[in-house]
Amino acid sequence: MGADLNTAEWTRRAGLHALSAALGADNIRWVGGAIRDTLLGLPVNDVDCATLLLPDAVIDRCRAAGIRTVPTGIDHGTVTAILKDGPVEVTTLRRDVSTDGRRATIAFSQDWREDAARRDFTINALYAHPETLEISDWFGGLDDLRHRRVRFIGDARARIREDHLRILRYFRFQARFGAKPDSEAENACAELAPMLKGLSRERVAMELLGLLGLPDPLKTLRQMKALGVLGVVLPETCQPGLTALEQLLKAEQAAGIAPDPIRRLAALLPRHVDTAEALAARLRLSRSQRARLVSLAERGPADLAAPRALAYVEGLANATDRVLLQQGDLAPLTGWEVPQFPLKGGQVVARGVTAGPEVARLMRGIEQRWIDEGFPDQDRVKKLLDEALTRQNPSGA
Repeated sequence: MGADLNTAEWTRRAGLHALSAALGADNIRWVGGAIRDTLLGLPVNDVDCATLLLPDAVIDRCRAAGIRTVPTGIDHGTVTAILKDGPVEVTTLRRDVSTDGRRATIAFSQDWREDAARRDFTINALYAHPETLEISDWFGGLDDLRHRRVRFIGDARARIREDHLRILRYFRFQARFGAKPDSEAENACAELAPMLKGLSRERVAMELLGLLGLPDPLKTLRQMKALGVLGVVLPETCQPGLTALEQLLKAEQAAGIAPDPIRRLAALLPRHVDTAEALAARLRLSRSQRARLVSLAERGPADLAAPRALAYVEGLANATDRVLLQQGDLAPLTGWEVPQFPLKGGQVVARGVTAGPEVARLMRGIEQRWIDEGFPDQDRVKKLLDEALTRQNPSGA
């Protein structure tokens, strides 16, 4: 594995020490992703905290120590402590009373192991004492980290029935951390995949885009398709889509361009605007995500013939995406800044054209010629205006 907790930067943050002092070191443990990622030698941003204290006690003790809190999920025991070096979610130990695959009814607990047992994967159920940094591991998470193994805590089917989204979480974690797939987990995911249909589209979209944003999700997506999971959440995907994604990943790597989940989602889909529109609505993507997905569905050979013209109309980022998706040459766009059309309406009016629709019509025509000519300088634009006015009034009257 990578670094240990004693050398990790985040364990020395002043804010965390202040939080530990306020709540009592024996009352809290750092938990989850920060522990896992540190041991794997990965960067850590967010730190989460589990505590024996009830939410009201967390708030009171933080207030007494001058730490502001926000009750971000107080019904489920979570209070966010606002620290100078980043917010920390502080969650009271819990146990599940009942679950229905979408949400859980919980009760507070005083048992660290009981709290750990309700988590999804063994590698996420690692707890560290804030002072000694001693790690508590009840389910073999440390050994699973060493072997890059993503494994459910307890019976995989039971854990998925508690929260159906864990199917997608398994594949996202497998793509990020896993070496060899866990057969029990994959069999359970395949068997229970139809349960994903009952989840909110936002939760599905969050996991799907998270997976697509990883450095190389292709192998995992192929396995999801083979197991029948991908067909439940993204039925529009077919073998040509996976091939297109493979080509896109190679193009991204060759160009040194960072992963982007919407670009990769577009690769998986057929080039149909209606399909992109319907998927964006079904997944309840944001307005900007929807607009990008639709624009990428409109890609075609003309993009490669005039990439700068495309960038002027669609924006440099979208043009880059459309060229990448077609394995085109990015050189015309590399280091190029989209120019601003140098002609203003007032200049046209100053030449005797009455303000109104005629000015707009003239400017549109000149702008199109300017684009077609490769964005020439202002002197050429003045000549284009002269030519347009001459055509409009050839007698000069």
